[in-house]
Amino acid sequence: MRRKFMLAALLVAVLSAGVAALAGETKSDAKEQTLCPVMNSKVNRSLYVDAKGYRIYVCCPGCKAKVKADPDKYIQQLQAAGVQLEKTPVEDGKQETR
Repeated sequence: MRRKFMLAALLVAVLSAGVAALAGETKSDAKEQTLCPVMNSKVNRSLYVDAKGYRIYVCCPGCKAKVKADPDKYIQQLQAAGVQLEKTPVEDGKQETR
């Protein structure tokens, strides 16, 4: 009886560790945005568009205008690439766009 209990406890511990490892892998699969969705160049963190509740970083003012014109296209593109977009910060009920 004691042997069955020990075996069951070991099985629960192994399964719990496996589930925790899988949950950790899912979070690590999401990556930070480092490339401009328009030009595929390194982003400039001081240039971004806040749209649909997300902050989309770009490399130059020209790309900023393109993202503003069709934000859904770029949000979908980045999410399909596994990028975890930042949520738009809200200050005093206003959304800021630089």
